[in-house]
Amino acid sequence: MTRDAEFRSAWRGVTGIALTAALAVLSCIPTARGQAQAAEQPLAKFMTLESPITEDLREWVRAGAAELQAEAARQNRKAFLILEIPTGVSQFHLVYGMAELLTSQSLQGVTTVAWVPQTVTGPNVLIALACNEIVMHPDAQLGDLGRGRALPASEQAIVRSVVSKRVNGRVNEALATAMMDPQSTLLMLTLEPAAGQVEKRLATEDEARRLRESQVPIRDSRTIKEPGSVGLFSGAQARHDEMLIARAAASRREVADGYGLPEETLRETPRTSRGTADQVVLIEVHGMIEPILASFLNRQIERSVDAGAKTLIFEITSPGGYLQHSLDLANAIADLEKRGVRTVAYIPNAAISGAAIIALGCDEIYLTPNAKMGDAGPIEVGKGGVFERAPEKILSLLRDEMRTLANRKQRPAALAEAMCDKDLEVYEVVHKTKGSVWYMTEDEFHHAGDEWSKGRPVPEARGNLLLTVNGKRANELKLAEPPVSDFEELKQRLGVPAEVTPVRAKRIWVDDLVFWLNRPWVVGALFFLAIVCVYIELHTMTGAMGLISALCFVLFFWSKWLGGTAGGLELLLFGFGVFALAMEIFVIPGVGVFGVTGVLAMVASLVMASQTFSLVDQGRSFDDATKTLGTLGISIVAVAGVAVAISRYLPRIPFLKDMILSPPGMPSLTSPDEPRLRPDSTVGGESLIGRQGQSRTMLRPAGKAEIDGRLLDVVSDGEMIPAGTPVEIVQVQGNRVIVRSSKGLG
Repeated sequence: MTRDAEFRSAWRGVTGIALTAALAVLSCIPTARGQAQAAEQPLAKFMTLESPITEDLREWVRAGAAELQAEAARQNRKAFLILEIPTGVSQFHLVYGMAELLTSQSLQGVTTVAWVPQTVTGPNVLIALACNEIVMHPDAQLGDLGRGRALPASEQAIVRSVVSKRVNGRVNEALATAMMDPQSTLLMLTLEPAAGQVEKRLATEDEARRLRESQVPIRDSRTIKEPGSVGLFSGAQARHDEMLIARAAASRREVADGYGLPEETLRETPRTSRGTADQVVLIEVHGMIEPILASFLNRQIERSVDAGAKTLIFEITSPGGYLQHSLDLANAIADLEKRGVRTVAYIPNAAISGAAIIALGCDEIYLTPNAKMGDAGPIEVGKGGVFERAPEKILSLLRDEMRTLANRKQRPAALAEAMCDKDLEVYEVVHKTKGSVWYMTEDEFHHAGDEWSKGRPVPEARGNLLLTVNGKRANELKLAEPPVSDFEELKQRLGVPAEVTPVRAKRIWVDDLVFWLNRPWVVGALFFLAIVCVYIELHTMTGAMGLISALCFVLFFWSKWLGGTAGGLELLLFGFGVFALAMEIFVIPGVGVFGVTGVLAMVASLVMASQTFSLVDQGRSFDDATKTLGTLGISIVAVAGVAVAISRYLPRIPFLKDMILSPPGMPSLTSPDEPRLRPDSTVGGESLIGRQGQSRTMLRPAGKAEIDGRLLDVVSDGEMIPAGTPVEIVQVQGNRVIVRSSKGLG
């Protein structure tokens, strides 16, 4: 190689290295710029108000605003307090107190924003008018403070005093008057106060007249509200007329984007009263998520909320379990936001599969640094009890559910989906103007337009892996809050005073009994005892064994009802089965249709009551049904063995032998050495025909009759025969003895 060739080769190497370095630097510029812009983003809090407005609610807003203002001053950043204005009716003086707070000098360091996603009328409108800015859904309406009537003069004066402070430049007294008095007129004037200057102003008729008298040129006048109509303005109208609102938004996310707020600010600031132990409740979610535990946790949640709990901490240590029950529990926890309850997931060790889904339903998630969360891929039980990947239709359904949960709690939906779909790739994306970081799938990125720049893929969601992260990584991916070292640090982060110990939700005796009754061996024992008692009752007809059998079935269905697997359908089906069997035994014996139908209905009800059937847990449902049938089958086999023993030994017990119904044609069972079960063992059944006796019970049509000093199980030939009536045997069919009344025969 010549020197020139060596020089050219070296030069290409140098330029290649330089070019690579330049590309690397350029690739880092958007991320670095995004991180710098993110650091300059304003602070914000979303707070949803409740109706009616109360003193406690005002103090909650005051505390939240003060905390936000102090943090903004410390970091030298802007601060936005976004209040979601509620529908409903409140007392005017309490609303005025809230308005006074929002317009006070103490909140000068915070920009207050009224978010109106739904139509708001009545006194609550004053809260929106007291904020620095208003953001409305295009279809929502705001106004009509008097709800169809004019406000009293004293209240109108208060509203004008609030508006006169001019905290919102798009709201003036004319607009407020239109909202307070249906008989007022609201005009949109286009003024020319000086040559070449154009100004739009909302005015009443009196104000417009005074302007004309003062020789202010009015280039245009348009009526916004006619007299006799309520002053109620939609977001779309306000945006068109450039009045009332700063901007329109269709969702909370659009509100945040409009002010350049980071995604985490979308999370609701929970309304929590601090300092009282009974308002913070700890609920343990330990072990496999199965129907009994899920039902118990739902009861714990309802008891805690009914007792006044404002914060629920779910300590989750679980490998997962039934998918449908995990989803139901996660959605139930997510719905607590509507009831003003703050929900927190605390994961000290691991929340895998269904347990991770439950955590995603909480408002906040805290993990210890080495704790794990994720791996929620759906599986089902295949042949031979082998776990297999669930079909695509179940995976698609689960992905939709995970996306919904993530969106409800303002977490990256793509990462939630990656927990259950190992083939899904997720990318880090940076907003080109705001610098905010988020995570999207390839499809999401393409549908997002040109607002985002795509970065590197998330390594935990690649290589056929289900997304699983530790505490630190979960926070980096915006799935969880910064990790905590232990429960005490969690209390500190939640604002729970150190001296306050959260109430630990405990089992009561009902819960203990339900868990005990749902153990497989207890269920089998209930089946066994119930069937044995039915068998004995058919031999003794005392009623006592029947009551014990009924009690066993009542305990079974009660435990399954509270265990979350039984409902009204199972009870109705079991009742129908009992009715059909009763028809077979007492009304139309020998047909067989009612008997078979009754048995099948009862077995079906027992199987259905022992489990829940769902699309996402088909394999487990079949497995549970097999186990229930196996338990029932073992019980029946055991009953058969006991029945043989009863037939052989029960007649020999002195104080029980007189209770047994002797089969027809048997001379006696008094001798313990000669037990008999069939009438043709000694004397033919036809020898009983024509014998007479007396009914001992009402025959309707079945009952007992005394024939030749022996108590027999008999059936009337059609009519009901009262007790004490002379009867005569007219037919014998195997063990079935048919009698008719002999009264009056002769």
